[in-house]
Amino acid sequence: MMRGKTGKPFYKKWWVWLLAVVVIGIALSGGEEEGKSVAGDVSEGNPVVSQPIEEEPEEVLVHEDEEVEEEQPAVTEPDPVPEENDGATLGEKNAAGSAIQYLNFTAFSYDGLVQQLEFEGYSHEEAIYGVDNSGADWYEQAVLSAKNYLDFTAFSYKGLIQQLEYEGFTNEEAVHGADSCGADWKEQAAVKAKDYLDFSSFSRSELISQLEFEGFTSEEALYGVEAVGY
Repeated sequence: MMRGKTGKPFYKKWWVWLLAVVVIGIALSGGEEEGKSVAGDVSEGNPVVSQPIEEEPEEVLVHEDEEVEEEQPAVTEPDPVPEENDGATLGEKNAAGSAIQYLNFTAFSYDGLVQQLEFEGYSHEEAIYGVDNSGADWYEQAVLSAKNYLDFTAFSYKGLIQQLEYEGFTNEEAVHGADSCGADWKEQAAVKAKDYLDFSSFSRSELISQLEFEGFTSEEALYGVEAVGY
């Protein structure tokens, strides 16, 4: 009985080694061609598509002599101190600040504001300085004060002038305040008549006399009395 031929192991056959060499050669030549292709594309200016790479922002170094064009935030500088304040004492400057704060709160006459600052403890000289440097328009202050009074109660034209003068306004300032406050004096007489009747009982003639005593004209007083039903 003949024995069959025993074949050579797979890895000892010559054609296996030949095939391996050919495959390796093809692989190496393919890698070189790919590298050449990529290099050729870059040299020829053709774009090479690749994944984006996140890079840290490059720090820009600026020479000290170079000007950097960059929008700078606006800086608000404090207003310069007026020249007349250069020689002022601390007490005088504080008095001026207090005077402005008072005027932002309510209306004052010149004399009334001086008295208020003195009441707060400022010396007479400091108070005078503060009022002189408050920037107030005393005619406008008289108008504001007149309106404040009319918001509180009714006045006749003459009565309001007297009240403003009592508060320290000059006659000229008080007249300007009464003329410019926009009051309807007949309506003021009607409001005043109602106030009197809410407080006490009056006859028609007594109420007219009381309104005239308050400074209303005969025509205004008559209008006021009729407006409340007399």
